[in-house]
Amino acid sequence: MPIAVFDSGVGGISVLRELEKIMPGEDYIYYGDSANAPYGTKTLEEVRQLTCEHARRLLFDEGAKGLVVACNTATSAAVKILRSRYPDIPIVGIEPAVKPAVLCKENPRVLVMATPMTIREEKFHRLMDKYKDKGTIIPLPCPGLMNFVERGDLDGDDLRKYLEELLFEYNHNKVDAVVLGCTHYPFVKKMISQTLGDEVLVFDGGAGTAREMKRRLNEKNLLSSGKSKGTVKFENSLEGEQNIQKIKLCEQLFTEKL
Repeated sequence: MPIAVFDSGVGGISVLRELEKIMPGEDYIYYGDSANAPYGTKTLEEVRQLTCEHARRLLFDEGAKGLVVACNTATSAAVKILRSRYPDIPIVGIEPAVKPAVLCKENPRVLVMATPMTIREEKFHRLMDKYKDKGTIIPLPCPGLMNFVERGDLDGDDLRKYLEELLFEYNHNKVDAVVLGCTHYPFVKKMISQTLGDEVLVFDGGAGTAREMKRRLNEKNLLSSGKSKGTVKFENSLEGEQNIQKIKLCEQLFTEKL
């Protein structure tokens, strides 16, 4: 039985990579709903409906034994509902890695890069409030950054210019750490580090999400006992040639050196 990983596009592959690192013997299905992306511009009800619909198909039609919702927007909209609907199935969402970032040193300045939708969400504000006494947390909306990754542009001149303009203020008013609050952003981590400076620590939630899924599977005795390497299957909601190109991009990102 596979583990399903769901995202609105290709960003969740950064989480899939972390899952495969710590559970290489498992089989995986990665589903990207690119036909309905971006989720950040949709209503809460639309995101909830799409996420629940795809979760049901992955869990029952595809027979997944667990589900990772590798999208901040979909996590906020639907993970609680999914867990109540399917209490016996391990279901894990994702959130920005604010906790390890604020604990990296005493009273750090932490920049949280995320989609405008994530930064507006109540869940994100609760997270910031929880750790506000540990450091200075600076939310930074990054409209359009995920689109570079969706196009497969991980190191182009347009991306460099975008990041230099977006992060200009934080080059001159230094930060200690940056949180990559969208699963797309780890794919441009190298260029973010170049822009902010290598001394700025970079955090993302992928590894923690993978560890949590392993823990939940272990609780249910659902971890694979086989020692051979598992399989990875990519699916996308686009059709025709667009689907073929998106699957190729998924395969590229899965093996990309970060």
